Amino acid sequence: MRADVEALDIRDVTANWVNAIVLQAQIDDRIKALADLAHTPLFFGRLDYLHPVGGELAEGAEGERFYIGRRHVHDADGDPMVIDWRAPVSQPFYRASPQDPQDVATRRRFGYTGGELTAYEDEHLSDPGEAATVSKLLQQEIERPRVGPMRDIVATIQPEQDEIVRAGLAGSVCVQGGPGTGKTAVGLHRVAYLLYAHRERLARTGTLVIGPNRSFLHYIEQVLPALGELEVQQATVADLVAGGHEVRGEDSAATAVVKGDARMAEVLRRAVRSHVTPPTEALMVVRGSRRWRIPAYELTEIVEELLARDIRYGAAREALPQRIAHAVLVRMEQAGEAPDDRVQDAVARNAAVKAAVKEIWPVVDPAKLVLRLLSDEAFLAEHAEGLLTAEEQKLLLWTKPARSVRTARWSAADLVLIDEAGDLVERTPSLGHVVVDEAQDLSPMQYRAVGRRCTTGSATVLGDLAQGTTPWATRSWDEALAHLGKPEAVVEELTAGFRVPREVIAYASRLLPAISPGLAAVESVRETPGSLVVREVADPAELTDAVLAACREALVHEGSIGLIAADARVPALAAALTAAGLPFLAPGEETTAESRLTLVPASLAKGLEYDYVVLDEPAAVVDGEPDARTGLRRLYVCLTRAVSGLTLLHSAPLPEALATTGAATS
Repeated sequence: MRADVEALDIRDVTANWVNAIVLQAQIDDRIKALADLAHTPLFFGRLDYLHPVGGELAEGAEGERFYIGRRHVHDADGDPMVIDWRAPVSQPFYRASPQDPQDVATRRRFGYTGGELTAYEDEHLSDPGEAATVSKLLQQEIERPRVGPMRDIVATIQPEQDEIVRAGLAGSVCVQGGPGTGKTAVGLHRVAYLLYAHRERLARTGTLVIGPNRSFLHYIEQVLPALGELEVQQATVADLVAGGHEVRGEDSAATAVVKGDARMAEVLRRAVRSHVTPPTEALMVVRGSRRWRIPAYELTEIVEELLARDIRYGAAREALPQRIAHAVLVRMEQAGEAPDDRVQDAVARNAAVKAAVKEIWPVVDPAKLVLRLLSDEAFLAEHAEGLLTAEEQKLLLWTKPARSVRTARWSAADLVLIDEAGDLVERTPSLGHVVVDEAQDLSPMQYRAVGRRCTTGSATVLGDLAQGTTPWATRSWDEALAHLGKPEAVVEELTAGFRVPREVIAYASRLLPAISPGLAAVESVRETPGSLVVREVADPAELTDAVLAACREALVHEGSIGLIAADARVPALAAALTAAGLPFLAPGEETTAESRLTLVPASLAKGLEYDYVVLDEPAAVVDGEPDARTGLRRLYVCLTRAVSGLTLLHSAPLPEALATTGAATS
């Protein structure tokens, strides 16, 4: 298929050089999409139907056979050899069961090692005499060592995951999923499915995946290209709202909470609209030898009508000269003239009209507006009255105001405010579909920033309330979806864990009553005896040496190793690893045969996974956060990054919930 595309000759089919460039770019993209991927087979399953698909279920009619794979593959005659996993005919591969065979006689799974076919396994779904069994190939694929970035899960999608993946484009979906439930993979595969089912529409409107940080995006960036989807944008919320400004300042937790509060949207709206000044004098417009007078009360009516429509500030400002010009044309017609649209446009461009518009509805610069709010106590008090308390207003005000937008030391939360103000002035363009991962850590104002990017499209929201590690973390999905502008979104919960071993997730789940009461614990389907080791180091001075020894023990195993530690401990551990001759990577970097160990600050662990995790000093992880609850949530995240085994080392006392008996110790 790739050779056919490479052999295309477009010299005689393009009208001009511009068309030729565009067509060649499309061909190049198609060639990239058809690239071979090492160790990635073209098919992973087969469906044998009892009857022809879509045909009559007549007696004696022979069934059809379909190979299911990551991509559609056809032969030289164009006949399909492998069916794309997203096609309707492939759906029973994920959802058929002995209880509901969906006309499937046999489902075959293929096993691979290094890209070579090494095994297959059949399930006779329509045979009432065959007992339901757990697929060994499916289990092996789920448990395969994690080396390198995140990979696709098309061979292992579970029925409850498939329902979310194939949900329609029109509706928004929120997925609450604990560690190891596959919510990130589900979100990415949902994007791939939507691009397959609605390619033309999404090609026009665009798709976007939003992650919590660059390390996370780097970790997931290969999933969609492996499925042939190369055009999906990836960004953090900070990228979306940057607007050419640089983050050079940092807020206290209390200040960031106020800046991220949804009430700030109304403060900004008031501040933007405060620039409108009702006219006090009549407007005189000169046209040739005639003068046309618009009294102040009529101008005021026009202004009040535009304000009442509550349209964007910039759109109303553009409409104002045309409304004034229309009032002038009415007078012209009353005087017996017959002006047309060209006359109205000319009046709208009249110097007197322009001057009036500038006076009544001046241009608003979003960054300058936010700068004034954070610098001018009286201005902030005027527009925050009844919304923010005096204490909250004090938290917002800079102790040393910046002289200009250029010299301001903006924080990440400030840029979100500027983005909100920018949308009040001019509408933010909307995409067709947005996926936001680790959404539980977004503030209400950040949700609004994301929601602006999908006002006319839909969203897939992924997160886990128990893993909220910011002071403004989401308290409920209903509240979050309201801020996003998608209150009608369906909330789905994934509770079956496929990644974290049962012993490890049960140990971490002891923290749930303290960090997220009422949230259901994940029930892991993986039983891995000996996967949890809790080791106390009596002498704090020997803790680092014990951590290095644990890393060496972990490196004996196949797969990736993550050494997770409180951010404050990372420099010392980095120096110790270097001195010990243990090479290590930064989060998101791809492992190699020589370097499989990654040193992970606790603040960047979210969303990442490693075959074996060594967790350094849990108490330091908890103490690194502004409050105990956030610290325990951060620890919950760190405890649940392991796929095959977790070794926890501590010299300080463990949190009370983890210190109780029942954990494996060494």
